[in-house]
Amino acid sequence: MIFGTILAWIVIGIVAGFLANAITKGGYGLGGDMVIGTIGALIGGSLFHRMEWHPPLSAIVGTLVTAFVGAVVLLVGLRIVRSAGPTRA
Repeated sequence: MIFGTILAWIVIGIVAGFLANAITKGGYGLGGDMVIGTIGALIGGSLFHRMEWHPPLSAIVGTLVTAFVGAVVLLVGLRIVRSAGPTRA
């Protein structure tokens, strides 16, 4: 059961990260997509919990939507931080 749960998180992370990268036009590769999607799932879950929102769909699709929203928030935040950094001459 634990292996199946971890495998599901990895698959959801990859899919959510891939979709978020496609929408925000990022280029982090498969490993980056997995990390972004997994961290995005944590951000999305926290965001939905704090705002008292419910995923628009149930089961694994709702989890994917939540992870996708979190991954987009993460990528937009990364883009803002990267653009605010020092510029090279």
